[in-house]
Amino acid sequence: MSPRVSVVTGGALGIGGAITRRLAADGDHVLLVDIDPEAAEATAHEVREDGGTVDVVVGDASDDSTVDAVRDAVDRLGRLAVLVNNVGDFRPASRTFLHSTPEQWQRLYEVNLRHVLQMTHALLPRMVEQGSGAIVNNSTVEAFRGIPGHAAYSAYNAGVSAFTRSLAVEVGRHGVRVNAIAPDLADTPQTSREAMLRGRDPGLVPLWIPMGHFGEVADYAAVVAFLASDEARFVTGHTIPVDGGTLAASGWYGRADGKGWTNMPDQP
Repeated sequence: MSPRVSVVTGGALGIGGAITRRLAADGDHVLLVDIDPEAAEATAHEVREDGGTVDVVVGDASDDSTVDAVRDAVDRLGRLAVLVNNVGDFRPASRTFLHSTPEQWQRLYEVNLRHVLQMTHALLPRMVEQGSGAIVNNSTVEAFRGIPGHAAYSAYNAGVSAFTRSLAVEVGRHGVRVNAIAPDLADTPQTSREAMLRGRDPGLVPLWIPMGHFGEVADYAAVVAFLASDEARFVTGHTIPVDGGTLAASGWYGRADGKGWTNMPDQP
């Protein structure tokens, strides 16, 4: 039996790289899509060294030419089981919305929302035709809470989650499931633990995150793998926070003296 084919956009580094490695380790033939050719080849080499199978498409997932290349690659590979729309970025960033520009909004739209629409629109017909498939989008907890300085980014990711819900209702009758994850505080090259701490006392981390530590990329990949698997066959239309409890805490933090909680977090 041939392996199922899974497409992962932004599949070279960080959460995307972990998703690529996890799905390949689970036996998928992964089509890795990434704008960084060196990082893409490095991850592909790692997958092959571990016995997995992977093809690479280099390009910006928000560009029509890249979407066309992915569609062509899927046509060559055959049956498409999983699409992971992982690409997303809070950059270009501004100090405040008032300091932002329409050009920044446009780029944030392209990388966070438009590419999800584009890639899904291109590959969904194959899933509908075969009567099965799983789509997993990457949103953010910032789609569900305020984040100063990133209003446009937050809005577009809220759009990702709304798109996830609506499309799930639309295509469920075709055997296609659509879900999303909403990460927070992922220790990745783009948002490293050191950068998030910015010199703060690491001992304060348990006060900010109910689980007591930053997320590792494998934590997010594991939830994507579940949502893409038959174990989640009756789960669709949901955005699953993968955040160590930060969204549930909703701005409440542990007190440094251990005596309860505060909505005014302790500082180092």
